[in-house]
Amino acid sequence: MSAGLNGRRRHVRRPQGWQRRVAEASLLIGALGATLGPIMVLLLPGAPAAAQRTVPPNRAAVQYSYSPIVKKVTPAVVNVYVRHSRKVFNSPFADDPFFRRFFGRRLGRPSRRMQNSLGSGVIVSRGGIVVTNNHVIKGGGRTEIKVALADKREFDAKVVLRDEASDLAILRIVGGDGNFPFLEFEDSDQMEVGDIVLAIGNPFGVGQTVTSGIISALARSKRSKSGSQIFIQTDAAINPGNSGGALVSMSGRLAGINTAIYSRSGGSNGIGFAIPSNLVQLVVDSALTGRKIRRPWLGAKLQTITRDIAEAVGLKRVAGALVARVYSGGSAARAGLKRGDVIVAVDGYQVADARSVQYRLTTRGVGKTARIEIMRGGRQVSLRLVVQAAPKRSVDDMRELAGEHPFDGVRVRNLSPALADDLRLSTESGVVVMVVRRGAYGANLGLRRGDIILSIGREKVRNVRQLERLMRQRPEVWSIRLRRGKRVLSMRVPR
Repeated sequence: MSAGLNGRRRHVRRPQGWQRRVAEASLLIGALGATLGPIMVLLLPGAPAAAQRTVPPNRAAVQYSYSPIVKKVTPAVVNVYVRHSRKVFNSPFADDPFFRRFFGRRLGRPSRRMQNSLGSGVIVSRGGIVVTNNHVIKGGGRTEIKVALADKREFDAKVVLRDEASDLAILRIVGGDGNFPFLEFEDSDQMEVGDIVLAIGNPFGVGQTVTSGIISALARSKRSKSGSQIFIQTDAAINPGNSGGALVSMSGRLAGINTAIYSRSGGSNGIGFAIPSNLVQLVVDSALTGRKIRRPWLGAKLQTITRDIAEAVGLKRVAGALVARVYSGGSAARAGLKRGDVIVAVDGYQVADARSVQYRLTTRGVGKTARIEIMRGGRQVSLRLVVQAAPKRSVDDMRELAGEHPFDGVRVRNLSPALADDLRLSTESGVVVMVVRRGAYGANLGLRRGDIILSIGREKVRNVRQLERLMRQRPEVWSIRLRRGKRVLSMRVPR
């Protein structure tokens, strides 16, 4: 006996065979899938229409909701408003290389240009420490930052630390009672693919918004520009304005900082990326203690495993990092790593590529010991590696060049193995272009970050000090050779 929708009692014939299994499956899915609506339709070939419909078994199933977690975490997620003000010079000759060469950037009448940007942030301490993306607050000139809480309070904020390598910025709220709502950190290493997460931020400036999804993948590195950064991938909707917002676990803790999306249209396609909380916590701790972030230097050049390499060394999966070169004096050499070894795990965590290795060493911390699992000669070997910081550069290692020469407004630096790894360059020595100031002579010539200066005239460039000396010679024509990626470029520039 059962009750129909009109409340009357009616006889229902007990389903037999596959019909019984269909009915039981329908009731089970109806109990678990309340978010799919009050009516669940299960379609199987040939199943009668009457056996395909069911209702939630009780009120609790209908009212299943994320609202308790949302109420707990949203007070700690803030909107970040940034206002940049910088002086610009307006002139019809501003883009002319000839006038730029003699008058520089101060050509024309000065005026103030205002630029506004919007993002999100997360309060991670009771005292008002806020984490956001570095690209949210990045800009030239004077910068004013305000944060708006979910309860509509607004405060000024000051930058405590900016870390371009991780794309994180740490802010401190100015004022308030020092008793702000905040999120605790989740252990991102314990998150798994399939875990439910919430993304909270201010997309398109419409106001605080919560979206739900799952973790789609872990340790994604192909979207990163940094050699030590990997991402959590999620299908929770992330849109412009969500940058710096929270990726929250079902325990109500901060699992990551939303930072990027993969999109052809500019909107969410269900492929979003967040910086793992363990890396975020490392940057926050550095800001709170006042210590500079020290990134590890393995002292080895790593290469991502391909299918051919995996077959050659006897790997069961196409993952890991091949040791292509070991530099003397580095932690890799001290640990006993050799060329041809394949790193497959760090501290028990399998690594997918070279960036995963660097990430594991970064979150392990400089000065601590990591356990490295390698494949050598068809067998697995375990090594102990002391995580070592990159060698300090010398006083004359970096220069911003200025003068009547092609490299005016260009910042250059001596190449080292550590810097070459960071810039993903194949050359470990020489002089590399780090920054090209907008509007400078070097920018007008098309110089780019990562260009390696090979020679000036007939003389090979070995270091920054030598390059400065060559720039003072002032020949009638500058003959310059550069390496850009796999290409060698030549240019002749009249004096």
